[in-house]
Amino acid sequence: MNTKPYAESCDRNREPILAVLQRYLGGAGSALEIGSGTGQHAVYFAREMPWLRWQASDHRDHLPGIRQWLEEAALPNTPPAIELQAVVGASPGLQPLPMLPQAEGETGFDAIFTANTLHIMGWDNVQALFAGLPALMAPDAVFIAYGPFNYGGTFTSDSNQHFDGWLKARDPRSGIRDFEAVDALAHAQGLTLRDDVAMPANNRMLIWQRLRA
Repeated sequence: MNTKPYAESCDRNREPILAVLQRYLGGAGSALEIGSGTGQHAVYFAREMPWLRWQASDHRDHLPGIRQWLEEAALPNTPPAIELQAVVGASPGLQPLPMLPQAEGETGFDAIFTANTLHIMGWDNVQALFAGLPALMAPDAVFIAYGPFNYGGTFTSDSNQHFDGWLKARDPRSGIRDFEAVDALAHAQGLTLRDDVAMPANNRMLIWQRLRA
């Protein structure tokens, strides 16, 4: 019998994250999670927000583990997890493009969420992720990112500085991102920062919104 993948951090941070998500997703019908990892967040958030269709996604290698969590929970608002990656190249973006939800004549997800991904992937992949957001977002949709960030090029805590060193020793392409650089990527894609919420363990929740033209 296969053991489901498990990350202790997901259990630690899920309640504070949920409290912020509920403030912004009360009127949303669909959400795409980029980098669902183990699948724990998908199950927890979908259970706590039953009005929301929560679409998990990740690299194909993670899909079997996510499937275990989703199938065990058997929630009506969690469709099968899909493959999705930030692809670098001549046309950077998120691929393969998923089937988009449609409501009232609009196509796209009402919300896109990602947790603890931007400091794991290389900066070129971060750029590709942001480049791919508009094709997946409904008008007025929000993009919400959770994780550690630097401000003014400075670490917000000693623990974040140590974590950044650990990340770079593991993969030189990774590292805690500067808020200003990430916000510039969002702005270039037509997203406006709505909130920057302090979270436990020196993390942040950044909420951007896509504004109608």
